[in-house]
Amino acid sequence: MKILSVGIPCYNSAEYMRHCIESLLPAGDEIEILIVDDGSQKDNTLEIAQEYERNYPGICRAIHQENGGHGEAVNTGLKNATGVFYKVVDSDDWVDHDSLMKVMDTLRRFVQQNQTLDMLICNFVYEKQGAARKKVMNYRSAFPIEQLFTWEDVKHFHLGQYILMHSVIYRVQMLREAALELPKHTFYVDNIFVYQPLPHVKSMYYLDVNFYRYFIGRDDQSVNEQVMIGRIDQQYLVTRLMMSYYDVTKVQPEKLRNYMTRYLEIMMTVCSILAIRSGTPENLQKKKELWQELREKNLRLWLRLRWGFLGQGMNIPGKSGRKVSSAAYKIAQKFYGFN
Repeated sequence: MKILSVGIPCYNSAEYMRHCIESLLPAGDEIEILIVDDGSQKDNTLEIAQEYERNYPGICRAIHQENGGHGEAVNTGLKNATGVFYKVVDSDDWVDHDSLMKVMDTLRRFVQQNQTLDMLICNFVYEKQGAARKKVMNYRSAFPIEQLFTWEDVKHFHLGQYILMHSVIYRVQMLREAALELPKHTFYVDNIFVYQPLPHVKSMYYLDVNFYRYFIGRDDQSVNEQVMIGRIDQQYLVTRLMMSYYDVTKVQPEKLRNYMTRYLEIMMTVCSILAIRSGTPENLQKKKELWQELREKNLRLWLRLRWGFLGQGMNIPGKSGRKVSSAAYKIAQKFYGFN
């Protein structure tokens, strides 16, 4: 039995994918490493994937698909997963060895004891290029540590503290029952990955280890600010999709509703600050239209987001107001360590 299936979306990843794969191999026969080549053309990504499949039969599997984007590669990994749990590790990231051993021990225990675990949460580290101090995203203030819990047991999330794809390992069958399918040829779908399944998550476990190492800082990386501004329509599309999945004002239990509302608040803030930072009339109009669309579709949610702390900060009128919003963003950027 495979305890953990790991999907690695790869697109022209030859330069760094070996480090990612090698970091997972110590888990041995209990792990399944699904290396998904998303139609790479500029390098030998597929050949490297096939090399690992030959050298590690029964552990590594090379899967080739026509280019469908990061989300479709995640979908393909999930469709091919035979393990009990599913994790996505991007090809330029990696996992910590000691933490991997603890993760496998934890997942194995749940399987052996026949206990249902929908979501395992671990810490992740911003491996920011050139940064002397590595920012760690942990959840000690939000979750009970090393015990099975539900949404009713969730504590307090700090501003800037939220669950990302890097944090989570999901139960495969739960994801399939949730009918998770990420859109093709779309950036920033990792937000959908961690948002759409949440109402189906009933049991959770927080393992306080710095498991995932999130590399950040390449000029062409999707989370580079200028790249994000250039793809602002993608960010707006993902935000609209997330708002369409549920009427979060009616989600139960209350703590899940509060968290999902905060997640949408963050998405609206990201959309807003990208438009403000771009400074173009076209993008500022898109920002205005997004907030208006939310007001028309869900007045209750609009009131909560528009007149919350972040919503007010992103909607200060006039050019001077946008300068204040941008300055506040730069302070938050430095404090929280994101790109």
